[in-house]
Amino acid sequence: MTRDEAEEVLVEAGQVDDDAFPLLEAAIACALHDYPFRDAEPVRILAARAAARLAERIGSESPDDALTETMGADFGLNGDLMDADDATNTDIIAVASRRRGLSAALAVFYLDAARRAGVKADGVDFPNHFLLRVETEAGPVALDPFSQGRIVLPSELSRRALLAGLTPHVAHRLDLLMAPVSDRHALIRLQNLLFNRAIRNGDYEAAERSAVRRALLDPMDHRPWLDVASAREKQGRLAGAIEALAKSRVVSGETSDIPPRAIERLRMRLN
Repeated sequence: MTRDEAEEVLVEAGQVDDDAFPLLEAAIACALHDYPFRDAEPVRILAARAAARLAERIGSESPDDALTETMGADFGLNGDLMDADDATNTDIIAVASRRRGLSAALAVFYLDAARRAGVKADGVDFPNHFLLRVETEAGPVALDPFSQGRIVLPSELSRRALLAGLTPHVAHRLDLLMAPVSDRHALIRLQNLLFNRAIRNGDYEAAERSAVRRALLDPMDHRPWLDVASAREKQGRLAGAIEALAKSRVVSGETSDIPPRAIERLRMRLN
């Protein structure tokens, strides 16, 4: 798949409703948009096998145990404890090969398997760490994909929330800490991680690509285009930055906080 073909997949994914969002294929397209012409079939094979195994477990185990045992034990998906900043930890193709990654990338396989097997699970955009919410007969349970899907107790959620800087009032509200997000949001969270890492490393081309992916996945959000503009300006691509700012204003209906002088400043530099 070429980069242009990957963008076509992301454009299509951006147009569908959240309940029909093709998480696995969109995640594959994101990976190939970064580094094209790779074989993504191992990702699909792993996902299909995990879903089949999860379906087998469901009859005799609770949903949370079945998901944990399938993804963590049977297929060995786990967080990279040695080098969390390794770029392969956010690349879904590399994660499928290594069975290691960051929680936001590992969650793609958990969520895809849950969808196929009929397990009610959603992502949780927890501060500094992506978690999963699994519905059980006893109520919702939080799982950590980075730790082989182990359960995170409510007390641990509150402790983590306090360490992340949340106020005590919020940190003890499980309904807020475990608020579910859409699969689209889960994948956008992964692209945000890529953007922030690329900016830190001064890789502004990679930052631009990740911001473009966010814009395509959620075409109603003008903010990714601001990041595209910023990344292009850092590359010295001023005309492209102006174009991205203009797109942001169009998407926002010109109600955003983008001052016209920002575009004018870039035009002056361009001239």
